[in-house]
Amino acid sequence: MQIQISQIIERHTGAFEKTFSQNGNALLEAMARELLRALKAGKKILLCGNGGSAADAQHIAAEFVGRYKKERRSLPAIALTTDTSVLTSVANDYDYVDVFSRQIEGLGAEGDVLIAISTSGNSKNVLKAVQCAKDKGMTVLGFTGLSGGLLKDQVDLCFQSMTAETSHVQEMHITALHAVSEVIENTLFG
Repeated sequence: MQIQISQIIERHTGAFEKTFSQNGNALLEAMARELLRALKAGKKILLCGNGGSAADAQHIAAEFVGRYKKERRSLPAIALTTDTSVLTSVANDYDYVDVFSRQIEGLGAEGDVLIAISTSGNSKNVLKAVQCAKDKGMTVLGFTGLSGGLLKDQVDLCFQSMTAETSHVQEMHITALHAVSEVIENTLFG
């Protein structure tokens, strides 16, 4: 087991080094600036993803609404993954591909930001959400894996984890999103 654990940690460390050297601080700064622009203008952040990415969307929405590290006012963020009545009614009455785009249609507004998370970059419901957000004049920040899938070319800014291993892709996403959360909190609240 110790060998297996060491190998897992080595793969994580390798993914971390490749991901953050390739994406660089400039990309995360650009993402933070887009989010700050929206928040300063009274706009909101919407987040979506499936499975572990749904959990990441909820996690980061909680960092904005609750707090990351500082006691401060709440920031407007909504994880589109949490309302089971909306998710199940839209999936039942329309199609599962519509579960995020239908919410963006009703909740999104020009100037808002969508954080779209898909480890493959090919999740149909995330891609449809991105298109809906773009149609509404929203900025879209994408978080995806090594290939980037279709998502990388449809978003305004794209953070790609430099690994194909889903668990490590998600680890890179949460690290990047935590960094952005901290920068936003420090910038807005000193």
